[in-house]
This record gives sequence, C-alpha cells and structure tokens, in this order.
Amino acid sequence: MSTFAEIEEVLPRLTTEELMRVESLLHKLQRQRHTGAIYDDAYGVWTEEDQASVATEAWDVLDGKSREK
Repeated sequence: MSTFAEIEEVLPRLTTEELMRVESLLHKLQRQRHTGAIYDDAYGVWTEEDQASVATEAWDVLDGKSREK
C-alpha cells in the first residue's frame, strides 16, 4: 500500500485527465465516509474545512487584515 508521501510525490507527474480522475475518486470516498461534507453535487464537495477557511478570510477582510498585500 502506498504511503501519503508516495502519493504526494507522484501527483505532480499525473496528466490533467488523471488528476481529474483522482479528484473524482476522492469526492466519491468523502461521500461514502460522510466526512463533513456540507454541500455535495456534480461540481464537487464543499466541506466544513472549506467553510471555516472562507469564514476566516471574510472575517480578516472585515477586520482589515486582508491576506492579499
């Protein structure tokens, strides 16, 4: 079985089509595991982590701490 480091090493060498297949498989596994998906449709999966990240960025903008400088 491959380790995460091995998977991470090979990903940059995959074609765009192969990356899309990997992404599709990851979304499928997330759906099967019910791992915090808030929004799930044909466009992809929106997770609790995605939501928290966007909320943090929004609060930073409101507080005048925009990450883009």
